[in-house]
Amino acid sequence: MAGKRSIGRLIGIMLIVAVVGILLARSYYGNRNRLVDPRIVSARELYEGYNEYARTGNYLRIFALLDTIEKIYRSIPHYEESFELGVLENNRAAALLTIALYRDSIPESSNPLNELASDTLVQMASFHIHEAIRLYDQWNTTYSGLNRDEIREHIKPEFLQGLEPLDMVLREKYLETRTEEIEEALTENQRRLSVCCTNLGLVHRYRGEYIEAAEQYKKAIELWDRNLDAENNLNKLLNKPLRKRNFIQRMFPPSKKTSTNN
Repeated sequence: MAGKRSIGRLIGIMLIVAVVGILLARSYYGNRNRLVDPRIVSARELYEGYNEYARTGNYLRIFALLDTIEKIYRSIPHYEESFELGVLENNRAAALLTIALYRDSIPESSNPLNELASDTLVQMASFHIHEAIRLYDQWNTTYSGLNRDEIREHIKPEFLQGLEPLDMVLREKYLETRTEEIEEALTENQRRLSVCCTNLGLVHRYRGEYIEAAEQYKKAIELWDRNLDAENNLNKLLNKPLRKRNFIQRMFPPSKKTSTNN
């Protein structure tokens, strides 16, 4: 009986710890979300619809959504060359490639680019991929090697433009949140560049440029060794068996600490 009571107490303590952890996490992320730059909150809220549109293959809404989000970011000087736009560019490229490769399975009502040839769509995708890579590389060049205080001072003058009417304490909190976002973005840039290389591999493969496609897939894996899409695309080229995600990978997919969910 004593043993059972001990186990019961242990389970009770574990449950309390778990609940407290959840409440603390909610409190932290809730406060974090409230401190996001109010000028781009609508863009991030809009982005929540992207995955659903992608899942259902509604490309009409995808392109309209991405265009609207881009206008919001580009209306603010600090975000004109930001990593968020790199995410947008690569998402555009992914949508274009999907239409080019699987257009027969996409209803015309969901495809605003139905009249464009697949070659044209792939060329457009290539342009957007290279633009995403440019933005990510520029982001790395600008911020790599800087500590948090240095990042904060670097972005402060431009970031605070347009926030002058707000309380100074609030402005400083928005600035601090943005500094943290940039730090996180730097840790994610390798993964994002890896995804770009995977998409470039698809472009080359579509064109029958198999050596170039393999090079891009290999580069993608070098940048991010958990890029299973790149690995399996390379395996297809080499006539090797595809690798499935293991149980742990399915339960705990790679984190995506981006402000725009990709």
